[in-house]
Amino acid sequence: MSNTTQGRDDAVDFSPADVLIIGAGASGATAAWSLTDTRMRIVCLEQGGWNNPQAYPTAGRDWEARGQADFSINPNRRQLRGDYPVNDDDCPIKIANYNGVGGGTVLYAGHYPRFHPSDFRVKSLDGVADDWPIDYEMLEPYYAENDRQTGVSGLAGDPAYPAKQSVMPPLPMGKSGQTLAAGFNQMGWHWWPSDSAIATQPYNGRDKCINLGNCIHGCAQGAKASTDITYWPEAIRAGVELRTWCRVKEITLGEDGLANGVVYFDENSEEQFQPAHIVIMACNGVGTPRILLNSVSDRFPNGLANGSGLVGKNLMLHPYASIQGLFEEALDGHHGPHDSLWSQEFYETDERRGFVRGFTYEFNRGRGPVATALTGAFSGRIPWGDGHHAAFRKLHNRLTGVVAICEDLPEEHNTVTLDPHLKDAHGIPAPKMTYTISDNSQRMLDFSVARASEAIRAAGAYDLLIESPLSVGGWHLMGTARMGADPERSVVNEWGRSHDVKNLFIIDGSIFVTSAGVNPTRTIQTLALYIADQMKKRLANLFD
Repeated sequence: MSNTTQGRDDAVDFSPADVLIIGAGASGATAAWSLTDTRMRIVCLEQGGWNNPQAYPTAGRDWEARGQADFSINPNRRQLRGDYPVNDDDCPIKIANYNGVGGGTVLYAGHYPRFHPSDFRVKSLDGVADDWPIDYEMLEPYYAENDRQTGVSGLAGDPAYPAKQSVMPPLPMGKSGQTLAAGFNQMGWHWWPSDSAIATQPYNGRDKCINLGNCIHGCAQGAKASTDITYWPEAIRAGVELRTWCRVKEITLGEDGLANGVVYFDENSEEQFQPAHIVIMACNGVGTPRILLNSVSDRFPNGLANGSGLVGKNLMLHPYASIQGLFEEALDGHHGPHDSLWSQEFYETDERRGFVRGFTYEFNRGRGPVATALTGAFSGRIPWGDGHHAAFRKLHNRLTGVVAICEDLPEEHNTVTLDPHLKDAHGIPAPKMTYTISDNSQRMLDFSVARASEAIRAAGAYDLLIESPLSVGGWHLMGTARMGADPERSVVNEWGRSHDVKNLFIIDGSIFVTSAGVNPTRTIQTLALYIADQMKKRLANLFD
């Protein structure tokens, strides 16, 4: 591809960017903000658009219906302009992502744990997977910086973690949380108010949570810290150029073997070329390998920066188990923040359980009326005809429980490749996910279901609804461009730079070496700050 463009818009500055970021989600926004103090020209290309919070589902009464349509977590169901199809037929856990400014933070629940120190040393501690080339202590100051910028609510003193401070008080437990916590107390198990990226008091121009009821479908209040309202406003005020509706097709190489820019389709579906001196990938564990594998050349016939052959391999997804209890007394229903407590009683390895590593229990509130009705219908608890409304009332506002977030170990046969037939609206090959749940993960799922069932029954539940694994639980996309010191066993080095292409950096969840047993967003953003800081410290010899 030459540096000429077709249909060039003269209002767009196509002179070389100092830094070109692909993706405006959790990591792209964070790195853009961090790099502004270099005074470099930073351009970010995002394939989706901006969201209007007044148009979020939670601003209307049809929020549950829209959560299955234009605000579905699954792009194959959403099929919005910014989406691309994903072939997940060979994956029992279906993908969940969002394409637009803010990325997945628009649709996440705001559950916001850190990794544990042990998560970076699983090979040394447990003899599985690989150790990270960095550790918790190196990242701790960047965790703290991200916490301040994001605005994290929580309660200091959690014995499951090293000492850390919270920016704001924790979310309210609610009646559901108190009920479940009582069950965990009876079992003698750890629980604690969870860290959350949801404001419990006015913070940095955002107002506090007002219990609208479902955080996953966009927070109309602005209490949830999606990066479109945290990092991006400050980055744009500092001079970052964010172009929306720009779908990147490939990264191009110069004769010197360095990336020299990207080919993309603009908002008019016209092919453009944006030159750049540095390219940063921030497209998640599926989107990043997709672009790299589609960026072929004589130097990289199997995909850009793929000298190790590991681009797209070692996909990790966090298998989820859902264990929900039915209670006689009315609880909170769907009202209030989605998550307020967690338990990490079973986080570290105990070989007596029959598996290595562990998981987090994330306490949930209940479901909305439509979801309750569907749950009752699918489980046979709500009949049609006589007794329909009485059966619904037995479920409505009486359902609560936990999900188990199970650590997924890296395995090379779990992959993201390019589909030979399926393409997006611009003719770019769609990603194909091939994934199986390992024996270790399955044993962990089974154990998590058994233990949660005990605790929820101890809390007073008279019946249980169990789904394991959650078929729609593919929120966390990790591992497909892993970090490491050995170029033959990793895609990027210990500070995010490609081993093969010295001006190409990757900052999203694809660089994860292991998945831990917690949600990854807080660590993704922390790594973005860490990598941006390493870049700034090395500007004089960045490509050496």
